[in-house]
Amino acid sequence: MSEPRVPVSTYRLQIRESFDLFEAARRLPYLHELGVDWVYLSPLLEAEPGSDHGYDVVSHARIDPVRGGREGLDALSAEARRLGLGVLVDIVPNHVGVQTPKVNAWWWDLLTHGRDSRCAEAFDVDWDVAGGKVRLPVLGDDGTDAVEVDVDAGVVRYHEHAWPLAPGTTSLEEQHYELAHWTTADHGLNYRRFFAVNTLAGIRVEVPWVFEESHAEIRRWFDEGLVDGLRVDHPDGLREPGPYLDDLARLIGGAYVLVEKILEPGEVLPASWATAGTTGYDVLGQVDRVLTDPAAEAVLPLSELTYADVVHTAKRSIVDGMLGSEVRRTVRELPASVLDGGADGADLTPGEAAIDAEALEDAVAELATCFPVYRSYVPEGREHLEHAAAEARRRRPELAPSIDHLVTVLGDPAEPAVRRFEQLTGATMAKGVEDTTFYRYNRLTSLNEVGGDPSHFSLTVEGFHDAMARRQAERPHAMTTLSTHDTKRGEDVRARITALAEQPQLWTEAFERLQDAAPVPSRAFAALLWQAVVGAWDDDDPDLRDRLHAYAEKAMREAGDHTTWTSPDEAFEATVHAAVDAAFDDEAVAAVVAGLVGAVAGPGAVNALSAKLLSLTVPGVPDVYQGSELGEFSLVDPDNRRRVDFDRLAAVLRGDEPHPYLPKLRVTAAALRLRRDRPELFTGYTPLTAEGPAADHVLAFDRGGAITVVTRLPIGLDAAGGWGETRLALPDGTWRDVVHGGTTDGPLEPVLGAAGVALLVRED
Repeated sequence: MSEPRVPVSTYRLQIRESFDLFEAARRLPYLHELGVDWVYLSPLLEAEPGSDHGYDVVSHARIDPVRGGREGLDALSAEARRLGLGVLVDIVPNHVGVQTPKVNAWWWDLLTHGRDSRCAEAFDVDWDVAGGKVRLPVLGDDGTDAVEVDVDAGVVRYHEHAWPLAPGTTSLEEQHYELAHWTTADHGLNYRRFFAVNTLAGIRVEVPWVFEESHAEIRRWFDEGLVDGLRVDHPDGLREPGPYLDDLARLIGGAYVLVEKILEPGEVLPASWATAGTTGYDVLGQVDRVLTDPAAEAVLPLSELTYADVVHTAKRSIVDGMLGSEVRRTVRELPASVLDGGADGADLTPGEAAIDAEALEDAVAELATCFPVYRSYVPEGREHLEHAAAEARRRRPELAPSIDHLVTVLGDPAEPAVRRFEQLTGATMAKGVEDTTFYRYNRLTSLNEVGGDPSHFSLTVEGFHDAMARRQAERPHAMTTLSTHDTKRGEDVRARITALAEQPQLWTEAFERLQDAAPVPSRAFAALLWQAVVGAWDDDDPDLRDRLHAYAEKAMREAGDHTTWTSPDEAFEATVHAAVDAAFDDEAVAAVVAGLVGAVAGPGAVNALSAKLLSLTVPGVPDVYQGSELGEFSLVDPDNRRRVDFDRLAAVLRGDEPHPYLPKLRVTAAALRLRRDRPELFTGYTPLTAEGPAADHVLAFDRGGAITVVTRLPIGLDAAGGWGETRLALPDGTWRDVVHGGTTDGPLEPVLGAAGVALLVRED
């Protein structure tokens, strides 16, 4: 059997009704001209009606007709083959969409027949809760009074919702599901979800027939040679990701697979997993931090609480609130000996009292709150459980007896509660950190990114080199990225905010003027808001005001400490929206914003070029998120899924149209083309050093014939008078920059003086 094809680079496209597979096929020549090796597609299987993202699959049996269907993938694959491109597709094994039950045959059958349904095994339902029914948290305050049982149509209706009527039944009470108030989801739900999204129900791919049927269409893609690799969404939601990846490898013949696994700083991917590596958030954080001025950490204002305390508060509120159902289910799966010492109390030591369910729920919640990573895979990762237990005992010493019992059970891979707890900790981290803390702790928000830890403020050049050398040795084909559909801020927004770290006094003074002129009751949220405004500001964007209002609403409700999605504080939200409007309408506020934008736009552009070239040339498979080659000033989704003008991108690439971010496109194209056309130049990793007055402002490495050279801390470089006599210790010979054409045998000024970055190859 031939070795599976491995991409040199990828380009992410969002496939949807307004940009279907046929349209994507039409854009592949541009990708090829840019230098891309593989096209990387968002989920293709049939999704909920109107879904713009595709992660709410309702049928595994076919490609979504509105996304182009089977014929669309045929057309795209044929064009990709003509151009020599590979095809990578995002898949969603963890959950399915159940917002519209009628379009999801498995869910409809489950609700129709209950425990007798063939599909009952496909869903992760605790039948001992809710009297053997599936509890659906869908009712508003009008309750069952607004429910209609339509016997003739065979459905139960509630406003726009409809569920099946079980055969031979005529009343709501006879159904295999229970319609409950929407607030029941927090503590009374009995089916596994994606995080806390009630309309995404978890499926059990560990069951052989569920795996086979949910992957039959995916198998066809490989059997027919349409697709070359897969990106696996949210593997931590699965009961056992490792065995799933083994099954997947067998199904697709060992083809290239990436996992959307979030690694905390210092964490490593399980070596046993059948995957090339992660989708790149780990590298994203390292790139951003090596370009961040470490001196700012001692200058920027501190929060009233440490980052660790903000995280703890946020995670605990999540497990006590929206994930309460998952905490209770974990406790229900604990062995009886933990709860009551067994039927006869034989497992209790002398003088030891039984532990009640409430104490165990508290202890499970505290353990999940203190868990330092997304999840473990016991027996792998046992040290994370021990760390969580020690921290939980420190914070809550009265829970120590319960925690001791839990650690014994949760360290045993044979116990059913172990996998349930591991699924809980991943959801707790995602909702508590990514979706809450990252909107509350806002010293420097370029650090508040998926997989990142804002308490890890910066990374030394030496630390960056060490990390990349390990990556080359251990995961040379994992993905690298700067922007995705899940990033909180586009890469160019973060690059500008990073420039604020070199001007902390300017930022803090400007922030106080903004608070005086357009006060926001929460200073922490005000810091997040104004950094977003400055980072995304574009005088030529007619939609900017609306985009910033939409971002502000999502951000303050996700933060959840002053207003929430379910209980909005109208007064607080009004002040935030007034501040956004003031940036456009109030001369004093607009002047401060303009001053900040003017101070960060130039150095931010240098940071953006440096970050881009690093991400494209470090060990791994670089991914370019759609449109990011020409400036990515998006904020959190759905802002980052806006339409991309590929006609304009192609025109700028051809040289037919000017653009202010043309330098970034040139860097992207040069790096992608060199990696594709000269792969032998990217087979190693050797750090390079510089000497001279500006040596601290350069980061450089040799990949085996291609040498990356980038600027760091550009404001400090300008203050020091530029590169001057600074030289890079290059291998013998004359080296040419494939981006701009300059040459050097060591001096940096000829290649970095105007551009800020260079990608060097030996002249001969």
